[in-house]
Amino acid sequence: NCSLHLASKISSPPQNKSIALFQLRPEIGDYSARNKKKRFESFVPVPDTLLEKARQEQEHVTALDPKSRAAGGTETPWAQTPVTDLTAVGEGRGTVLSLKLDRLSDSVSGLTVVDPKGYLTDLKSMKITSDAEISDIKKARLLLRSVTQTNPKHPPGWIAAARLEEVAGKLQSARQLIQRGCEECPKNEDVWFEACRLASPDESKAVIARGVKAIPNSVKLWLQAAKLETSDLNKSRVLRKGLEHIPDSVRLWKAVVELANEEDARMLLHRAVECCPLHVELWLALARLETYDQAKKVLNKAREKLNKEPAIWITAAKLEEANGNTQSVSKVIERGIRSLQREGLDIDREAWLKEAEAAERAGSVLTCQAIVKSTIGVGVDDEDRKRTWVADAEECKKRGSIETARAIYAHALSVFVAKKSIWLKAAQLEKSHGTRESLEAILRKAVTYNPKAEVLWLMGAKEKWLAGDVPAARAILQEAYAAIPISEEIWLAAFKLEFENNEPERARMLLTKARERGGTERVWMKSSIVERELGNVNEERRLLEEGLKLFPSFFKLWLMLGQMEDRIGHVGKAKEVYENGLKHCPGCIHLWLSLASLEERINGLSKSRAFLTMARKKNPATPELWLAAIRAELRHGNKKEADSLLAKALQECPTSGILWAAAIEMVPRPQRKSKSSDAIKRCDHDPHVIAAVAKLFWHDRKVDKARSWLNRAVTLAPDIGDFWALYYKFELQHGNADTQRDVLKRCIAAEPKHGERWQAISKAVENSHQPVDAILRKVVLALGAEENPNAAEP
Repeated sequence: NCSLHLASKISSPPQNKSIALFQLRPEIGDYSARNKKKRFESFVPVPDTLLEKARQEQEHVTALDPKSRAAGGTETPWAQTPVTDLTAVGEGRGTVLSLKLDRLSDSVSGLTVVDPKGYLTDLKSMKITSDAEISDIKKARLLLRSVTQTNPKHPPGWIAAARLEEVAGKLQSARQLIQRGCEECPKNEDVWFEACRLASPDESKAVIARGVKAIPNSVKLWLQAAKLETSDLNKSRVLRKGLEHIPDSVRLWKAVVELANEEDARMLLHRAVECCPLHVELWLALARLETYDQAKKVLNKAREKLNKEPAIWITAAKLEEANGNTQSVSKVIERGIRSLQREGLDIDREAWLKEAEAAERAGSVLTCQAIVKSTIGVGVDDEDRKRTWVADAEECKKRGSIETARAIYAHALSVFVAKKSIWLKAAQLEKSHGTRESLEAILRKAVTYNPKAEVLWLMGAKEKWLAGDVPAARAILQEAYAAIPISEEIWLAAFKLEFENNEPERARMLLTKARERGGTERVWMKSSIVERELGNVNEERRLLEEGLKLFPSFFKLWLMLGQMEDRIGHVGKAKEVYENGLKHCPGCIHLWLSLASLEERINGLSKSRAFLTMARKKNPATPELWLAAIRAELRHGNKKEADSLLAKALQECPTSGILWAAAIEMVPRPQRKSKSSDAIKRCDHDPHVIAAVAKLFWHDRKVDKARSWLNRAVTLAPDIGDFWALYYKFELQHGNADTQRDVLKRCIAAEPKHGERWQAISKAVENSHQPVDAILRKVVLALGAEENPNAAEP
């Protein structure tokens, strides 16, 4: 019957496509299957509802439909909301947490292999915001319970469990857990600290009291107990109680001394140095509180206990200095160095120099000097001493330790008394950070040991002159002349002193003597300047012609002679002088420019153009000649020719700042920005380009940027007065009194000598004795509309 029933099932057509018929096949190698009776097996068809139910049970929901409100979403369009892989998120969170907990529970002999503080910090930062995090906390709680049960003597486990409950918002459970941890681990400080933190303010004192009772030698717990007190009296009582149990704790002694008055602190420190005789800070604190005699006794006792401590000797030197015993300061430091060396302590020169700087900051200048004198040469080879000491002094100067630098220079000068460079460094230090008296004193010593050093004599005379003491400056120069009778620099300095102080007759006499002694071309030039100042044209011409006979290759004499002839109206003679000058100085650009300018005034543009072309052929790649030709074309309205010349000039001189600055100013307003960018790429550190870009910002009312770029220009080239005038004019328009005063002060300190407009005004006869600030104001007025950013565009 069973066989018939099975046969009927097989013969009936299948009702579902999922039913498959499988025929049993023989195993490989069985070739007798044909002789065997074939057997068939089949599966009974399963209802569709059963299959669907099985599929749903095995399916994992891996994404939320953002359109489904049942899934917690909204009707947000699918393209705007990313699909969140919930399976990956859940697996990742579980993996990370299990790894952390496994590492936490992995302990050997009660010692964890993971940093409990880091893990506890992570637990503290957790926030419960979803069911998944609640589940994670449950898992963590289960694992931590396992940790505390399997190893109840492991303090980090109790702390982690308590913090987990705190994060979960169950503060009472956390307190109970940490209380159990205190019972299980009564000798652990961290458990008691955690119990104190979790306890209420009223109970925290009781908790910490039990802690110090369980661990009476714990400094941290005693300090925490004192911290919980509100009044200094109670804090002091707690700390004194702690010192009864831990009398050698330096931290407790320091804390209790800080709370005491001066008298009590002295008594406490006496007891502290008995209990902690090897701690130098306590000895030094006690010495500072004692009288002079008692402090000396304290420091002597300290030296007996700590015979390798340099701070004791330094403190002793400071004590002597504070009590007026200046002679004893250096002796104490020297004795200290010898004593430390006998004890086998290496003297670290760098460390002692730092101690010298610290002594300077504390006001102990003599101690600083004594330390430098005794230790500056330790470990330095003889051939490296000068270089090393100068470098040390410069580093101290940069850090603001002026007295230390001064002491280093003083010691270096005692060794290298004839080194002019060290005297100059020391004088510069006094000039920038000392007084006039100190500078004069060091310069006086310098010329005493170096009577042949011209620069030292000149520096001393200049300082006297700047101080307004002209007779003293004159006396110094007379001494200098007696020491160096053949020095032309001394003669010229004496001439300048007399000339600038409106003593032309004295100046003329000095220059006459200098010419008689065979002065150089500079003496002849200065002599002609004096005659020009006095209005003696014939004498000026005579001196220039005599000078040119002696020095025909000195171009300044040719220039001065030509300018003199031009000034008095002898244009033909001026042209002849320039041409003769170019025969002797064909490479002098100033002569070519002067001749071209003269020809332009006499014969027009064509003749000037010819001379400039000839000049460029003889002096190729000279930006000044190209710029003069471009400006000549612009003056006569030949804009296209000027543009063509500028393009050729930039091809021949691609890195010329003055040409790029001219290019920025010549292009129309919309193209200036791109032209400025090209100029900066070619020569980004050229002051002329920087000033041109600053004027562009000035045009656009970008005040802060314009000020920044103008400041950069004067920083790069402080000797060019045109930039200072431009900067000062900008501050007059957009700055305040403070910024204007600052620019004026910086310009006076820089003493600019060059600049196209600056030289034209400063070298005029009527301005020969004008100060720098007066010249600056005149140049600002002379800038005119061409430099005015607010002028209308052509």
